Amino acid sequence: MTNRLRTEIPEEEIAEKKLIVEEKPAKELSDNFLTQFLTKGIISTDDATRALPFILYIAFLGMLYIANRHISENAVRDIDKISKEVKELSWEYKSSKADLAFKSTLTEVAKRADTLGIKTSGQPPQKITVKEDAQE
Repeated sequence: MTNRLRTEIPEEEIAEKKLIVEEKPAKELSDNFLTQFLTKGIISTDDATRALPFILYIAFLGMLYIANRHISENAVRDIDKISKEVKELSWEYKSSKADLAFKSTLTEVAKRADTLGIKTSGQPPQKITVKEDAQE
């Protein structure tokens, strides 16, 4: 009895070695506008590479412009919100001032003092004078 498995393994290894690997042809670039412009157009790939720092600089300036716009819009929103709050506080101040002026009138003070048991005097006020001789 021979080991059949041992005889089949070398045959498989030989069969694997005989396999031919087919290489795919290099993938060509698609014919879109950008590839045609860079390969056949006015600007070559070297020119585009040299212009890359300038393009990055322009992109950075664009991002700064957008960020500045966002910051300024937020500032305008904050200004609007604060101005509305100032108007509301101004209205509250004016209403409080009018309330105080009303409550400090003689009749309102008399009404409030009446609840405490204090009444207004019916006699006119008298002037008190002190003689200098009486002080000694």
